[in-house]
Amino acid sequence: MTQEAKKEDGAQLGAKEVTLADIQPGLEENGSQQNLEFLLDIPLEISVELGKTKISIGDLLKLSQGSVVELNKSTEQPLDIFVNKKLMAHGEVVVVNDKFGIRLTNVISPGERVKTLT
Repeated sequence: MTQEAKKEDGAQLGAKEVTLADIQPGLEENGSQQNLEFLLDIPLEISVELGKTKISIGDLLKLSQGSVVELNKSTEQPLDIFVNKKLMAHGEVVVVNDKFGIRLTNVISPGERVKTLT
């Protein structure tokens, strides 16, 4: 027998037949559901950006209590909403139980979100 024939002959190499356990119905579904449950518990940071501006270090050093910094967005423009520092939506400020809130006015499509990852 040639060396190749020995490799193809399972008995020559000591290979054994393997019997796989039957797959139990629902096991895969349950595993996937458990994985999904794990993902649902991951905390994410949501932040809202009112606007941006650039100032010099000199102007920054002149800021004091009561100073006003003008931002680049008008009050009519929607605010940017970020999830883990990625733009996910736009919205407007609301008040909920004497606290600031944000009403979503536009959610970025999954395709557009993927583009921001690259």
